Amino acid sequence: MTVFFTADTHFGDHRTINIHKRPFATVADMDALLIERWNATVGPDDIVWHLGDVARRAADIPALLDRLHGTKHLLRGNNDPDATLSATGWASTGDYAEIDLDGHRLVLCHYPFRSWNGQHKRAINLHGHSHGRLKPMPRQFDVGVDVHAFAPVRLDALLGPNRT
Repeated sequence: MTVFFTADTHFGDHRTINIHKRPFATVADMDALLIERWNATVGPDDIVWHLGDVARRAADIPALLDRLHGTKHLLRGNNDPDATLSATGWASTGDYAEIDLDGHRLVLCHYPFRSWNGQHKRAINLHGHSHGRLKPMPRQFDVGVDVHAFAPVRLDALLGPNRT
């Protein structure tokens, strides 16, 4: 079992193609590639933390989650209404989480923080929302699909050889 992180998939949302200059001619093309890369990366027994902004229409989420590998946890983004959180297929939902993984304390939220719990004790903030447009800070990583080739990402890939 491997743990992955992602955010800002915006399935079914044509606005995201234009606003964030995603390289897709259609929403169908974008969604197909997002599903393909998710399932090529994540296995059925893996865990995925989705840090918000899942899809344009909450009604589409149960069928979408059925197509995506892994056990999926959601932390709400600004484009996730209550119906997204109550959709069947999530193992858990919330707005914020702190977890321990591979000897690291992770602070998870859709939004990037200027400071976060445990920051000075080497805790790491994983977030979405910014679509790769924020200046990097030490121990803070955007896990959104726009930054990671439209696929979920592992913690070790974020930390790289420095293992901060």
